[in-house]
Amino acid sequence: MKRIFFVLVLMEMALYSGAKTQVVNEEISLQVRFDDPTNGHEPFPKSPIKKPTISLNDHTLYFNTPCDGCTLNIVDGNGVVAYTTVIPTGTTSLVLPTTLSGEYELQIISGNYCFWGIITLL
Repeated sequence: MKRIFFVLVLMEMALYSGAKTQVVNEEISLQVRFDDPTNGHEPFPKSPIKKPTISLNDHTLYFNTPCDGCTLNIVDGNGVVAYTTVIPTGTTSLVLPTTLSGEYELQIISGNYCFWGIITLL
């Protein structure tokens, strides 16, 4: 009985010792599409494009690669842009409005490229 009590006390001390827990961000799987506003007059690129690396934790986006000057759109299931902004230079994280909840398409637009992925905001 004393042994069980001792183990429980140790477990409680470990839980409440003030140790910092590491927050794990969920990486967003991005796809890419080529949006050509000139309707085919520009040639497609001959080399692959490098997709940005972005992760999400709650309503905060973390940019692991720079997206300076790109347009960020959050699009709902009906194709309506629920949130849009231009990503400022040097941005490493961006907090999305907490009024957004549900499943959305995240779009990062850079020139003729649209990097997109599905996110869920709670």
